[in-house]
Amino acid sequence: MDEALLRSLTPGVLAVLVRRGADFAAAEDAVQDALVEALRVWPADPPRDAKGWLVTVAWRKFLDQTRADTARRRREDRVEEEPAPGPAPAVDDTLQLYFLCAHPSLTPSSAVALTLRAVGGLTTRQIARAYLVPEATMAQRISRAKRTVSGVRFDQPGDVATVLRVLYLVFNEGYSGDVDLAAEAIRLTRQLTAVVDHPEVSGLLALMLLHHARRAARTAPDGGLIPLAEQERGRWDTRLIAEGVAILQAALARDRLGEFQAQAAIAALHADAPTAEETDWVQIVEWYDQLVRLTGSPVVRLNRAVAVGEADGARAGLAALAELDTGLPRYTAVAAHLHERDGDLATAARLYAEAAHKAPNLAERDHLTRQAARLNSLRSDRQH
Repeated sequence: MDEALLRSLTPGVLAVLVRRGADFAAAEDAVQDALVEALRVWPADPPRDAKGWLVTVAWRKFLDQTRADTARRRREDRVEEEPAPGPAPAVDDTLQLYFLCAHPSLTPSSAVALTLRAVGGLTTRQIARAYLVPEATMAQRISRAKRTVSGVRFDQPGDVATVLRVLYLVFNEGYSGDVDLAAEAIRLTRQLTAVVDHPEVSGLLALMLLHHARRAARTAPDGGLIPLAEQERGRWDTRLIAEGVAILQAALARDRLGEFQAQAAIAALHADAPTAEETDWVQIVEWYDQLVRLTGSPVVRLNRAVAVGEADGARAGLAALAELDTGLPRYTAVAAHLHERDGDLATAARLYAEAAHKAPNLAERDHLTRQAARLNSLRSDRQH
């Protein structure tokens, strides 16, 4: 059973049901029921047209649900509209569904959470981590969003800013390795640039391309995480870097700066440096200052502290870090890095070990554990 195929088909099937008049919550339930049925049936009897099969079964599941609902009488005429057997149209509905989920009746944060869960395929835990909130809080937010759009016709697409936020979070989850969605997010953002003329759309595409260009160098053969400063830059995809820089330059020339353009500018400065030692950290700090003004994000401030530590020394970075909430994700790992640069190996080793316990994924946990072990070994050698 190819679960990746099921994941790729889900948005299109969901979009078909929504266009046929199903409210979002009921359509999502019907599609999930159809996926369960596919997992049961397909190994022994795979269909010739996977999407057509899923659309037919999901529509039947939806009709079964509506017949049992108090609105049955108003919806009985839909029974005759069941899709006929045969190949489904080869139409990519995913981007359209992103806009439909960003419905005006939802707040931007709720629209993002709902889309990530229903279309992006992310778990509630992954979404909560991206939003820096407890999993229970995010579960309630998603449930409220479903209730809000229950019974609402999706004929008013949401705004571009919300769709960009969703695409960015999907890309980040794919890039982290938890869910392989990075290439899909890039594909959809390319589509968006073709239909929406806005510098922030181009800024997001440039940012994705510049990050994706480094993907092959981010992990060792054993799956271990390789920090940016230690990556083999010859493995970076120069074609993607050149494309990302060209797109970014065109966006910046329009003088309508946004957060994705600023983030892409930082990524471009990293990509432009022949070696880690030649990175223009002073200019990177300046771009982070712009990002802080644009977003006020605590995560941006955390990344800025790292850049300050590189540009002005570890003590300056620690001073910037001291102004932030210690509960921020990766705060402890950043503190460990800055203390190591400051020469305090004992504190750095302890913090690396502490950060490893808080790591959001196995690759990061292993990397931080190795960092702690490296410093402890170095301290031991010096003592002897």
